[in-house]
Amino acid sequence: MSNKDRLILLTTLLLITLLIAIDLATDLNEGVAIWHLVIEGAAGVMALLGIGYIFRDMVNLKHQLHHQRLLTENLRQEATEWRTRSKEYLDGLSHLINEQLCRWQLSPAEKEVTFLLLKGMSLKDVAAIRGTSEKTARAQSMAVYAKAGLSGRSELSAFFLEDLLPQKFEND
Repeated sequence: MSNKDRLILLTTLLLITLLIAIDLATDLNEGVAIWHLVIEGAAGVMALLGIGYIFRDMVNLKHQLHHQRLLTENLRQEATEWRTRSKEYLDGLSHLINEQLCRWQLSPAEKEVTFLLLKGMSLKDVAAIRGTSEKTARAQSMAVYAKAGLSGRSELSAFFLEDLLPQKFEND
């Protein structure tokens, strides 16, 4: 249910409660039967309970949204701190990867394709980013694998990333 729907329902229930209260006041002055007053009073109480339920739901949603915003901001901050702390190392790694690509005698286009593949891009994405066809991206990736003596993308990734991960994972 959207906030707009909640507000419409809340307003409707408030109006119903107000009309029932006015009717009860009028009925009391006119000496209407007690069973009639009890039924109208029960309807008014149910409308008030509905208002309370919707209001509580709105407050809970507001708290959840606030919590999610804080979580999102914390995650953004954590990502920024990670980038800041790791920038020096990543710049060095990028430089070393580029040196290896030069040793493999890759063309500038093949180097660009290699970096995009290492970032996890699909051949379709590589082609779109570079403004080429998917067939061209595939041919360039195959040239990279051939010049590097690797069988495919997983070996390419492993060549550069295997030593970055610990041999044995430790529990914190």
